[in-house]
Parts: sequence; structure tokens; C-alpha cells
Amino acid sequence: MDLEKNKKTIIKLILFTIIVIFAFINIKEIGNFILYIVKILMPFIIGIFIAFILNVLLNVVENKLFKKLNNNKKWLKIKRPVSLIITFIIIITIIAFILGLLIPQLQNTISLFTKNFDTYKEQTITLLDKIGLNSENINKYSSSINNLKEEITNYINNNRNEIMQTTLGFASSFIGSITSLILGIVFAIYILLKKEDLARQFKKLLKAYLPTKYEKRISKIASLSNITFGNFISGQCLESVIIGLLCFIGMLILQIPYASTISVLVGFTALIPVFGAFIGTAIGAFLILMVSPIKAIIFIIFIIILQQLEGNLIYPKVVGKSVGLPSIWVMVAVTIGASIYGVLGMILSVPLCSILYSIIKTDVNLKIEEKNKVPAKIKR
Repeated sequence: MDLEKNKKTIIKLILFTIIVIFAFINIKEIGNFILYIVKILMPFIIGIFIAFILNVLLNVVENKLFKKLNNNKKWLKIKRPVSLIITFIIIITIIAFILGLLIPQLQNTISLFTKNFDTYKEQTITLLDKIGLNSENINKYSSSINNLKEEITNYINNNRNEIMQTTLGFASSFIGSITSLILGIVFAIYILLKKEDLARQFKKLLKAYLPTKYEKRISKIASLSNITFGNFISGQCLESVIIGLLCFIGMLILQIPYASTISVLVGFTALIPVFGAFIGTAIGAFLILMVSPIKAIIFIIFIIILQQLEGNLIYPKVVGKSVGLPSIWVMVAVTIGASIYGVLGMILSVPLCSILYSIIKTDVNLKIEEKNKVPAKIKR
């Protein structure tokens, strides 16, 4: 019996070794194939991701906003479509509000920069003179600024074909991204409208094709994933509001212009874990720079301090607590996610790490319980 068992183990080990060696030899081809599959499935991946995000707000609308109507049979028939429409209206309103604050300010800043370009040039030259740069370097700097427009024009004239190809490539990529986004939104709507039916069908497939042990395990992981992602989105939104309010209060105290606009922008970009506020900082600093360069420097210093507070205290406590993940593992997850897949990696790393942490924690506790139940061997 042991011999037969050992044979099976050896065969499995040999097959596993062959697969690993094959994968290592053909790692480039396998990677390209995976990227190709991901590219094809991207609209569906985007749709699932959008559905997870919108589902949090949809549940609030259904179960809290219209809680009193849930006993009405007529309402139950139209509850999901109406709640979904209201969810999209809320999201679109928030985005329109942010753009409505930001775009006019950007237009005014660009207009101000264009009108005062010569003044800014003279102020910069004066500043360089005060720093102690000699007149020769200042004249070179002034000449470079005067020739900048001419150099840009010459570059465009001499590289028209390359610029055209790059523009067409960018346009094609942009159209492809927009198409994937639209298909993803359509797919997300279908998921949200039929989420109970899809969940039931998924459970039936598991029950039909998998042993009971694996069926229960996968169902538990799926349920845990849904809860974790929901808590992550809620925690992320709460953290974003906290950062926006702290930024607004700090800017008012420091008397930095555009406090409301920039605070909303910083809060919105803070939805990207830990490092997101820096995206809003760049735009905010540009807006302030046109009014007061000194205030822009103060703003950048303030955001760096606020970012340290967010990354080391607020984010791990707020988001980590909402997904049941200790603060240290939140930082580890975000760092690894950023190095693997950039911004998207940062967004997905925390809930994924939380799910993995919960699975390992549960499994470890079960193993310890099983060991404790086994009676210790009596020593002779």
C-alpha cells in the first residue's frame, strides 16, 4: 500500500517538475499569451471591477434609502433598475461636480500664465540674478526662453511623420480604451441587474462539477472576497473624505488659494491608495503657482506632511480596519502592488491581500484546533 502511494507521489513530483521546467523555458511565450488573453478579456475585467465598486453604493440605495419600500410587491419588481439608475446619477453628479470645480480654475490659470508669461520670465531672471548666477548664464537662459517657441515649431516641422504616427497610435489606443470602458460599463450593469441569478448559477456549477469539500471552500472564498471588496471600497471612500477635509482645513489655516477646489481634487485622487494624493498635488501646485510661487512651495510641503500622516497612520487604520488587515500588511500590500502593476496594483493589492490573510488565518486556526484534538502519545 505504501509502495503504491509512493509511486503516485513520485509520478506527481515528476509531472510537476516537467511543468515547471517547461514554464521556465517558455516563460516569455507564456507571458505574452497571458497578456493576450488579458487584453481580450479586459472589458469583462473592467466590468467586474466597476460592478464591485458600484455594488457598494447600490446596496446603500436599495437597503437604506428605500428600506421602507422593500415590503411593497410592486416596488420589488422595479427596485433594482431604479436603484441602479440612482446609483449612476450619484456617480455622474460627483464627477461633474469635481470637473465643474477644476476645469474653470485650470482655464483661468492657463489664461493667466499666457498673459503674464513675460512678467514671469523677468521675475525668474531677477531671481537668478539674486541667487548669484552671472550675466552670461542669465542671458543664455533668457535666450532659451525666447527661442523655445521657435524650437518647438522647428521640431514639429522636421518630425511630422513620427509625430503623426505617434498621434495615430495614441488615438487608436485611446479609442480602444474608451471602447473597453463602454463595454465594461455595459457588462457591469448586466452583473448588477442579475447578480443574484449569477451567484446562484455559479453555486450550481460548483456543486455539479466539484467535490463538496472544494465547493464549500470556493463558495466561502467568493463570499469573503465580496465582503472584503465591499468593506475596502467603503473604507477607501471614508479615508478620501478625511484627507479632503484635512487638506481643506490646512489650506485655510495657511491661507493658500483655491482651498475648496484643490481639497476636493486631493480627496478624489486619494481613492488611489497611499500615493494617490500626489496626483492632485501636481495639479494643485500648478494652480497655486500662477498666483503665488511661495504659496505653491508651502502647499507642496504641507501635502508631503499630510501624505506621511495618511500613509503611516490614517490609511492603515481606516482601510486596514475595514478589511480586517493589520496596518503593517496594508503597507506591504500597497508597496508590492505598486511594484507589480502600478496604480491598479495599489488599488487591488489591499483587498486581495486581505482575502489571502483571512484564508491563511482561518486555515491556521483549523490546523491548530485539529492538532489540539489529537491526544498526545503517552511516553513509556
